[in-house]
Amino acid sequence: MNKIIENDFSRIDLNLLTVLMVLYREGSVTRTAEVLHLGQPAISGALKRLREMFDDPLFVRSARGMLPTPRAQALMTDLQPLMENLHSAMFGAGEFVPARAQQLFRIGLSDWSEHWLMPPLLPGLMQEAPGVSLQSIAADPFQVRQLLEEERIDVAVSVNKQSRGEVVSEPVMTMGVTTLWSPQQIPCRGPLSVSDFVAWEHVMVAYRETGHGEIDRQLASQGLARRVRFATQNFSTFPLLLTTLPLFATVPQGLAQRWQAQYALRADAPPVAYPEFTLCILRHKRRAQDPALNWLVAKLKQAMRGQ
Repeated sequence: MNKIIENDFSRIDLNLLTVLMVLYREGSVTRTAEVLHLGQPAISGALKRLREMFDDPLFVRSARGMLPTPRAQALMTDLQPLMENLHSAMFGAGEFVPARAQQLFRIGLSDWSEHWLMPPLLPGLMQEAPGVSLQSIAADPFQVRQLLEEERIDVAVSVNKQSRGEVVSEPVMTMGVTTLWSPQQIPCRGPLSVSDFVAWEHVMVAYRETGHGEIDRQLASQGLARRVRFATQNFSTFPLLLTTLPLFATVPQGLAQRWQAQYALRADAPPVAYPEFTLCILRHKRRAQDPALNWLVAKLKQAMRGQ
């Protein structure tokens, strides 16, 4: 195949194809020379070479100007999109036009950040970039680096756990946590006390096997412990569990705000110290100058900060 390409294209000057396209559009050697800032003899010489290359007159003189032959019309049908794509590949690296883009982005998200982020993000994308699609790839904070390095995701929204090496992390916002419960299941009006907090059972997310987190460490420092009835790696079952069982769930604030209204839950800050966490956008260094990804990152920031 390489020999075929070399033999077929070694004698072709792409500038000749530019002359062909402009002459087809203008229908005049004089106007083509003006558009390309060349002399008429240069255009006539290019047309002679084109005729030799394609073994066809390509254009014939008439009272209406230079009319294309059927061969020239067929060439333009094939060459126009090819030349546009070639121009875009060579000179359009800094451009991304959302309205014309046809692209799939894979975003690494935890289930809670997907629930929190997609509702404000998608409506704008659907209007601004109708050909752009998103795919959510499950990614807890400990998986993001590997997913980016293996090119299984394009970008991630996560806490900054693994931003070393070739993965870069950009802090976007901070967020705290909120404890939720159903007033139909737990007769507590708030504010939550430590005694209330340990009197009832909990559901929690644990990305690793221990099933213990910062809240448990804070309670242990006071000689207390909570009973975790159910530990899981995602938040999706929590609303159903809270509305049907006497359980507490401590979740990110962004998620709590949505669930509190949607499921008629009560909300309060946990009665132990819990530091805010930083949400970051992470991607691989090799994509730092990718105009399409830069556009998506800007949209992610806007959606994250707008809530």
